[in-house]
Amino acid sequence: MGTIVAVSRSAEYAFTKPTCDGVRLVAGLGVAGDVHAGELVRHRSRVRRDPTRPNLRQVHLMHAELHDELNALGFDVGAGRLGENITTRGVDLLGLPTGALLRLGPDAVVEVTGLRNPCPQIEAFRTGLLKHVVGRDEHGTVVRRAGIMSVVLVGGDVRPGDEIRVEVPAGPHTPLAPV
Repeated sequence: MGTIVAVSRSAEYAFTKPTCDGVRLVAGLGVAGDVHAGELVRHRSRVRRDPTRPNLRQVHLMHAELHDELNALGFDVGAGRLGENITTRGVDLLGLPTGALLRLGPDAVVEVTGLRNPCPQIEAFRTGLLKHVVGRDEHGTVVRRAGIMSVVLVGGDVRPGDEIRVEVPAGPHTPLAPV
């Protein structure tokens, strides 16, 4: 079990999302009032490629432990600053399998769809930051650490301090891939 540290949304296309007292998750759409909410892709690069694709990136979650690590390296990073909607603590987000369910607060449920693929905007936000959120392991495999993406299955209000309960699907687990 983990905790929601902060929630963020932005009605405009901007890299950083301001934090707020709470957000409402809407089934099949995402965060009410957020520019990325919708049934179909809303991220500009994906809209340019194919605007008819389903939106697998309705809610972006990032672990506060990454913020801690980046701040210790001298970067000024906090909740919402890297574009996430929900900042968590105590859940190994990157270790979850595709299809894991996260129960957020009393009612909301999101399904994990994949990894956020870190983009050059991260480097533009803080020079040198990109290499700390994407790199390669000892085998040369790309490792992405900029959070995970999800879709809303059950709507509800989510606030800082709410609990996160994880449900991992039965059977063989599919590792997260970029979406």
